[in-house]
Amino acid sequence: MLATNVHGRSSDAARGAVLAPKIREASFEDYERISALQAAHQRPAKKYEEWVHLWINNPAYRPYRDAMPIGWVLELPDKRIVGYLGNIPLLYELEGHRLLASAAHAWVVDVQYRPYSLALLDLYFSQKSVDLFLNATVGPAGFDSFNVFNSHRVPSGIWDHSAFWITDRRGFMAAWLEDKAVPFKKSLSRGLAGALAARQVFSTPILSEGDLRGTLNTCKNIDERFDVFWESLRARSPRLLRGVRNREVLEWHFHYPMSSDRVWILTNGTDPILAYAIFLRYDNPRASLTRMRLVDYQSLDGKTTLLAPMLRWALERCRREGIHMLEAIGLRADKWERLSELKPYERKLPCWLYFYKARDKKLAQELSDPDLWDASQFDGDASL
Repeated sequence: MLATNVHGRSSDAARGAVLAPKIREASFEDYERISALQAAHQRPAKKYEEWVHLWINNPAYRPYRDAMPIGWVLELPDKRIVGYLGNIPLLYELEGHRLLASAAHAWVVDVQYRPYSLALLDLYFSQKSVDLFLNATVGPAGFDSFNVFNSHRVPSGIWDHSAFWITDRRGFMAAWLEDKAVPFKKSLSRGLAGALAARQVFSTPILSEGDLRGTLNTCKNIDERFDVFWESLRARSPRLLRGVRNREVLEWHFHYPMSSDRVWILTNGTDPILAYAIFLRYDNPRASLTRMRLVDYQSLDGKTTLLAPMLRWALERCRREGIHMLEAIGLRADKWERLSELKPYERKLPCWLYFYKARDKKLAQELSDPDLWDASQFDGDASL
């Protein structure tokens, strides 16, 4: 989550003088300078409209806009921003009670101002209006910092491994070799793709779209059926901590991916919805790698019966569209067991990604129980 520029962005350190930055709340007027900071760290920056959408159209932000900043910045006397931490409010429920959660977002600090980075995190964890701090994109650079503030690993799911399927072998290997800067990558990618093909002969058979016609349906719009589904879901399993998934929240969460065809929403049928899966485009431009990621799976009966056919559907669509891979991260044990039936590859991630901290001691004690969690890439800012 925390990014630092090892080369710095100015000659202050070389001159032996590092000016003390001012720490203040961020505003929408800071967009250009925050974007410049992110660009200097090779971090993807959203367009202005998409960036402000995280707050102004956020159902969790509107009631708290006067009490909850959009984040904090480190600002020099010349008005240059050298550090930023976003603050995205989210709605959660547990046992019928509404909770205000927050995700730390896009934490980035210039290297010579790294000693001030914890001051940003201190402001984040000091928010009195927030019940629950949820961060599902903690990277190696921020791992120790979250421990400093007594943030705990989410006790459910596998958040330090990725399960993935290669759906375009040659394209995947070319991207991998490109990332490793291997010479003769074109000829090598053909040979390695052949080796991968041999392994996949023994994997789950491909299902065509025709095999699933009438069973699974894609949604181009999030309609009132999702409100009905959410009300049934929360009534059937109130003891699970879940992010609110009503129509309003889903439309906000996936508005921009849906407008650019970067999200697939798959349901069991037309009406009513009994289960759905959401897949989000999550490319790695640096490696020229294209991929889809399973970000959420929910079912009214709490079972994983439809997860495997939904994954098969997504695998087939990835193959048809030339997407290199399909990936899943996190997920509780029963969902992980189901996707394991499709014989994915696995890779170790640099660190555990998902941490939480509850402001109330009683809530903190309750959330230490793994059975209260049904975590996914929908949580925090993992799919925002």
